[in-house]
Amino acid sequence: MYIGEVSQRTGLSAKAIRLYEEMGLIRTLPRVNRYRTYAETDIEVLQLIAEAKQLGVTLNRLKGVIRYQHGVVDWARIHQFLKDVRGELMAERQRLNAQIQQVEQCLATIHTCPQGLDSVL
Repeated sequence: MYIGEVSQRTGLSAKAIRLYEEMGLIRTLPRVNRYRTYAETDIEVLQLIAEAKQLGVTLNRLKGVIRYQHGVVDWARIHQFLKDVRGELMAERQRLNAQIQQVEQCLATIHTCPQGLDSVL
């Protein structure tokens, strides 16, 4: 399939797709009459890139993760990477929960603050 269809299926612009190829995030694509031709695996990798970006993963970090061996994506490596991202997000959630708890404690005790602070808040 051609880049227009890939763009529609992934929600990525043609410019972004070309950038990902230049960066080595997707394989160098075969061409038919000067047009890049994409396979279903390319769609899967592009969807992974889009989802990872939504999670805050940088393209440079992805570049170190997405690897091809003889033209085939190393999905085991990506699987481990996603487990690592999940762990990072869970740690972030714990940190945020602790901060929320701290704010809750402040809110619960704010009535004991001196009246002079009301004008500052």
